[in-house]
Amino acid sequence: MRQKITLTILLFFTFIIGFAQNGSIVGKVQDKETNNDPLPFVNITIKGSSKGTTSDLDGLYQLQDVAPGTYTLVFSFVGYKTQEIENVVVNAGKITNVDVIMSVNAAALDQVIITATTRKVSEAATLLEQKKSKDIVQIIGAEELARKGVSDAAGAVTKISGVSKQEGSSNVYVRGLGDRYLNTTFNGLPLPSNDINKKNIELSLFASDVIENVSISKAYSSKQYGDFAAGNVNINSKDYKGKGYLEAFAGTSVNTNAIGEDFVVSEGSGFFGDYARHNQNPFAVILSHGVDPEDVSAPINVNFGVSGGKSYDFENGSRLSLFGTVSFENGYEYRRGEATDFTTVEKKAFQDAEEFEYSTTTTAMGTVNYKIDDKNKLKFNSLFINSSTNEVGYFGIDGKGRNRDAILNTDEGFYQMNAQFDQNQVYVNQLIGNHKSGKFELDWAAGYNVVYAKQPDRKRISIENYQFALDNDPTTNPTFFSNVDYDNQRYFQDIDDTEFNGRLNLKYEANENFKMNFGYNARSKERNFENIRYGYDIIDSDFAITDVNNLNNIFTPANLNLTSGGIYEIKVINTFPGLSNTNRPGSAENTYKGNLDLFAGYVDAEIKAGKWLIVPGVRVESFDQSINYDVINLGNNGNASASAYENFILPSINIKYALTEEQNLRFSASRTVSLPEFKETAPFVYIDVTNRIGGNPDLLGSSNPNFINVSDVSYSNVINFDLKYEWFYGKGEIFSVSAFAKQISDPVNRVVAFDATGTQRYFRTGEEARVFGVEVEFRKNLLQNEDEETLLSAGFNTTLMHTEQDLFDVIQGTYSVNFRNDKEELQGASPIIVNADVSYSPTFGSYKPTGNLVFSYFSDRIDALGSGQLGNIIEKAVPTLDFILKNKITDKFEINFSVKNILNPDIKFVRETSGGDVLVTSTNGKGVSGFDRGRNIGIQLKYKF
Repeated sequence: MRQKITLTILLFFTFIIGFAQNGSIVGKVQDKETNNDPLPFVNITIKGSSKGTTSDLDGLYQLQDVAPGTYTLVFSFVGYKTQEIENVVVNAGKITNVDVIMSVNAAALDQVIITATTRKVSEAATLLEQKKSKDIVQIIGAEELARKGVSDAAGAVTKISGVSKQEGSSNVYVRGLGDRYLNTTFNGLPLPSNDINKKNIELSLFASDVIENVSISKAYSSKQYGDFAAGNVNINSKDYKGKGYLEAFAGTSVNTNAIGEDFVVSEGSGFFGDYARHNQNPFAVILSHGVDPEDVSAPINVNFGVSGGKSYDFENGSRLSLFGTVSFENGYEYRRGEATDFTTVEKKAFQDAEEFEYSTTTTAMGTVNYKIDDKNKLKFNSLFINSSTNEVGYFGIDGKGRNRDAILNTDEGFYQMNAQFDQNQVYVNQLIGNHKSGKFELDWAAGYNVVYAKQPDRKRISIENYQFALDNDPTTNPTFFSNVDYDNQRYFQDIDDTEFNGRLNLKYEANENFKMNFGYNARSKERNFENIRYGYDIIDSDFAITDVNNLNNIFTPANLNLTSGGIYEIKVINTFPGLSNTNRPGSAENTYKGNLDLFAGYVDAEIKAGKWLIVPGVRVESFDQSINYDVINLGNNGNASASAYENFILPSINIKYALTEEQNLRFSASRTVSLPEFKETAPFVYIDVTNRIGGNPDLLGSSNPNFINVSDVSYSNVINFDLKYEWFYGKGEIFSVSAFAKQISDPVNRVVAFDATGTQRYFRTGEEARVFGVEVEFRKNLLQNEDEETLLSAGFNTTLMHTEQDLFDVIQGTYSVNFRNDKEELQGASPIIVNADVSYSPTFGSYKPTGNLVFSYFSDRIDALGSGQLGNIIEKAVPTLDFILKNKITDKFEINFSVKNILNPDIKFVRETSGGDVLVTSTNGKGVSGFDRGRNIGIQLKYKF
């Protein structure tokens, strides 16, 4: 045995010595046609041997372990003149540098232009960038998005391992951690939320035609904001460099559920998702417009758009590149299911309910790139998104709806109509610069974002004895349910967010083995929120509704009870000074103003030592957040404020070891934090048909001695560990396996109150939560043609995860809850997540179709924690399967076909009870539960001019 060990050691040192006696060749490949920009994907080989490599996105390449001698290097790239560099001398233990500038083969010029505009968004490019990255990051590019039929950024991230999306919602979960643990950036700059109930902007708003690639950083580095637990989603916008192109597309699709329905939408909204009465007083809107929804003639989805770009080269070597895109898409969806409000007992139950949803997204983006010279570049990017959701829900359409608070009949006949329109307008403006001088490189960016999120004129009507509307007996009629003034109501809500942000990074490259980054980040945002309700107080409790589909004839100014004899009165909670609360306009019911300031400095180093890349870093961040609120649900305590100020020191280390040219081993460790969001801390309560949700100012910390298990803590401390092996074994191919662990102190969960209201709020529910998991990713080209083009490929990734958190027995603060269990899984965590796809791309002359099957699945997960004797609300597992056929008829013309949601699974949320699961709705989901979304069947035409 001793001899074997000695021999092994001798062989090992012989190998090391032999390796050390070899040399290496490094260099940079540049593109003469684009003012010497880096040229990626160039093949570099040693003539007469099988040894070779490929240049990366920065045009850099490296040939390692080359025996001493004199060689000829061959540089080749499709459409470019092949170059041979002779007499390249390699010395033992030395590095030989060979730089090359390549020029176009004129005979293939058209082909080169096409290649040059697409190479940075290809699957090979994104994998190369992933391989080269100093951090643990996963990227999906525009080429892969198009192939898989992904229409927006929300769909893009769900194709990445460890990521799942809540079906019927835009909520994204990374490694089991949801919205509050994520960050979203656009070109590296933060984005505000467009939704009162979310921290992050909805990723579905970012259409694929503005996306170059989407990346998720799951391991922290000091350049990122400290509010990092699950990861950071970054969307890089498209731009263009080339001689000019114009591309247009148009398509249509139908939803199999919606196409056969008599579709309705909320009154007042337009086809393109606009609303013309934003600036009118809500009271005037109520007097002049009714409550009944409007009919839609043909619920057929459409999408169309145009994009184009052009570059202008100047004699001094500078270049101006322009890119622009405008697109519109809409969608009709019909859902039929149940809607139940169940806490300790059943409050309301609709066993038969339906919802009609019409959604729109309009996107416009313009990008200006100005290359001053090889060392100075400027980029301006402006993005506008208008999105809308128009929902009409009818609850209890079978006449069997139940309400324990009903006046006339608690066992049947309770019915509600809810019609609402939500419009979000997002403006993002960014100026980005890059400057190089000697060993220094300065990268900076400044952004200004504005979001207007409005819910104008939500109408909610409540009716008793609705079964009489179905019996065809004119002597029996329904009546209004009017237990309180606001059982029949009009609701108006406005949010505006403004944000200034910026970054500054100075890189110092002492040599190729040592670099340093010094940086600064700043972010200042403000949110203003207000809402107002007007209630219809029905004077005559026996008033008969003869036509439930024509309520406009009832709620008219003529029927307003001004003196006597009217049918109804309009009530408001907060009056204007000197005015009554009856039949008069009022002031806002709930308001809050939130401010957040984040300022940070950081430093990190990039240290190369042979096959090692070590990146230690530290970030010092200052966090200042306040919320000033005036809400009615806290009574005399409703007009108050809460604030927090903290300074964090956040160390991190990222290590990459190159096992071979194709294989990396990575390790990451860091300390980060999780900060509360405005919607979590503002104690405003949003009341939906069957659920309620509100914030909790205690998340910013409290020193009240009477509180129990509420400490003066305003953030969660997060310790992160990642270990990853990755093997890039072919073009567009990868195998990777990762293990990760997180420890979260003072975690925040959404909890359902154990009381009559069942309001969901946010609490710091225990001292610690733990997350452990394994991720596996695999992409393989199964068949290739003689030109080494992929014919059949497959991809698969899965995440297996275990989460556990401690729970307090009782929490007593501004709001109070208690728990019967001392441990629970983490809210939002699926033990199993799977994504897979198969692609087939044959070639028949100029006809190049590509067929794709794309599958995803997540297992059951906790949607909200139960308190007291209440069980948890569980989101049931959902599998999805899409088929996309890309028909490239010619180089300029495509006809694409898709069938999405082929499996059409039921979307369910259930409450766990001792008597079994009860189907309920979720604040994260739609107004009904236990529904299927239908299949979307579509066709699209695309032409490049």
